[in-house]
Amino acid sequence: MMCGSRNTVKKYPEMDKRQVALERADELKSHIKDYLQESRNIPTGLKLEHTFQSKKKQILNYFGATEDDWSSWQWQMRNRISDIDTLSELLNLTGAEARQIEMVSKKFRWSVSPYYLSLMETDNSQCPVRMQGIPSIKELQDCWGKEDPMAEEFTSPAPRITRRYADRLIINVTNQCAMFCRHCQRRRNIGEIDRPAPLDEIKAALQYIRKNSEIRDVLITGGDPLTLSDDWLDWILSELDAIPHVEIKRIGSRTPVTMPQRITQELCDMLERHHPLYLNTHFNHPKEVTAEAMKATRMLAKAGIPLGNQAVLLKGINNNPHVMKKLNHELLKIHVRPYYIFHAKPVKGTTHFITTIQEGLEIMENLRGYTSGLAIPQYIINAPGGGGKTPLLPQYLISMGKDYAMIRTWEGKIFRCSNGI
Repeated sequence: MMCGSRNTVKKYPEMDKRQVALERADELKSHIKDYLQESRNIPTGLKLEHTFQSKKKQILNYFGATEDDWSSWQWQMRNRISDIDTLSELLNLTGAEARQIEMVSKKFRWSVSPYYLSLMETDNSQCPVRMQGIPSIKELQDCWGKEDPMAEEFTSPAPRITRRYADRLIINVTNQCAMFCRHCQRRRNIGEIDRPAPLDEIKAALQYIRKNSEIRDVLITGGDPLTLSDDWLDWILSELDAIPHVEIKRIGSRTPVTMPQRITQELCDMLERHHPLYLNTHFNHPKEVTAEAMKATRMLAKAGIPLGNQAVLLKGINNNPHVMKKLNHELLKIHVRPYYIFHAKPVKGTTHFITTIQEGLEIMENLRGYTSGLAIPQYIINAPGGGGKTPLLPQYLISMGKDYAMIRTWEGKIFRCSNGI
């Protein structure tokens, strides 16, 4: 069939056209029937609000804390759960689970905010939220992961800088996080003590940016930069604002997911002074899209900050086409645009989360055409050794000649299209 060819347009009476449209609508409905059935059984944070509130009360009672305490991000940081005794009071752990967590903690640090703990199922070790925050013995059974698979140590031309691309770079401003995710790509940097980057190293990073006029885009990351104070962030952003060739700034933060209390009106007022500024966050499962997360993202959106999401494809958590689609739909409800799905990196202690590339491509097959373009992120694999982000797509272009292209649509239909006029 020739795209746009008049010879393919059939003549229908008006009523026949409506019948054709109705039949096509029924065909389209059949394409999402399985998702509509499965999506009813996918837990979402907004639907589980009552359950989360009950868990929150238990945590507040344990700490002898108030609602005002809960709303304070400083309180959330001070009371991160990082010992087995406290965790055992708030989650039901078997003796074997407790012993295994203790074993893992001798090699890999862990810590969970009270808020994020409130999203975990008390009795289910396979809860997709719990799996992201609570150590697993599988972390010690990893035989092939690498400490630094992205070779960041070899792409750092100045302190705190990672540069893999021509016109943009990263400043790593801290090793602190509200929660140390079990799939973290920089767990080698976590250490045992929270340490914001020293001032002299940040100044050296800024000086590198000043001297390289091709840098137009700077990503502030960590750790989590939103664990820094408003004043510290304000100073860094102001320094970047003063560099003429820096066109945009970005912040990479998981606090809207793990500690949404950090998004205060004071923070938003400060960030609003530094436009153009973007924020990418990191929701991995629909259960993480909660009422408190929505309050945080709406505050950021009201401050004029575009929000994107960088999910990581994780075995047992979101490596399911229906779950990933549901996540993307929930994100759009809270003003967050799905941006990337990252194929998990082979970081030491995390490889039990790695899926096959085929699973990622299957997810993309079940998004394109089956939902709106706003809900379709790019599927990305990072080339080994710091080679950079590489997009992966199902194969839609079958072949191409000088004056034609053979394409496959999202429904698997084959068309011959004109290549040019």
